[in-house]
Amino acid sequence: MANLAPSFVSSPSDSCRGSLRTSRISAIKLKVRETEQTHLNLGSSSRKKQGLRMNASKETPELMQGIRKDECKTAEQTEGYDSFSEMKQRFLTFKEKKYLGNLEFYRRLAKSQAPEFMVIACADSRVCPSVILGLEPGEAFMVRNVANLVPPFESGPSETNAALEFAVNSLKVKNILVSGHSCCGGIRALMSMENADGDNSSFIKNWVIVGKNARLSTKEAASHLSFDQQCRHCEKESVNRSLLNLLTYPWIEEQVMRGNLSLHGGYYDFVDCTFEKWTLDYYKTISRGNKDMIAVKGRSFWS
Repeated sequence: MANLAPSFVSSPSDSCRGSLRTSRISAIKLKVRETEQTHLNLGSSSRKKQGLRMNASKETPELMQGIRKDECKTAEQTEGYDSFSEMKQRFLTFKEKKYLGNLEFYRRLAKSQAPEFMVIACADSRVCPSVILGLEPGEAFMVRNVANLVPPFESGPSETNAALEFAVNSLKVKNILVSGHSCCGGIRALMSMENADGDNSSFIKNWVIVGKNARLSTKEAASHLSFDQQCRHCEKESVNRSLLNLLTYPWIEEQVMRGNLSLHGGYYDFVDCTFEKWTLDYYKTISRGNKDMIAVKGRSFWS
């Protein structure tokens, strides 16, 4: 009897193990496919997000610029707050101690004003008339310009003579005070000018040339003095020239002639804190028949 080579016969346990192996392989393949699909989805999502970021980067420069502007604005506001914090406290102190303490007065003032004075003073930060002269709200209609100048009537419209028209014709002020001061930069600019006809390249020079007659008379009367002394002379002389210029306005001269309006000059020396005050003598001024000469009365010196 021939010996037959043994053949491989799978036992029941081998069959189970093969089936389990097949299941595991299928599961692994499924997980691989799911993983690949996930990577594909993630890649697609990533590309979409990248595309969105690219689009956003293309579309947001103005937005980012706006954000940066807002950030700068916030910084500026913070700096502004620091700069104005003391002013805020001063306002709140005024409101608490003066406004609320005199509420009826301020309510009446809100309805109308009837100031007795008009003050024309320099824009210099050191010479605030309200502080120096103790003027309260409602007491003075005020104009401040470089070198406290009054242009003549024929010069045409300006902010200063517009205020004059309102103060005299509408508010019916009783007194106009033109107040000069020591160490005036506007007068110094006037005295330093080489061309007495002005300079089209400078707003300041084109304005202070209004005082050219004061400059001319100072050069004639005080040529022997130092430049600083000439400037001091011109600071007072320009006030007198402004008083004469006030008389070139027909409606001002009419009120002065009728005795309804008085014109005054003033000079504040903030070096030693003194104030000089005088009044234009209208009838003596016009009786001279010389528009370049002014007569004054009631000169007083406050120290």
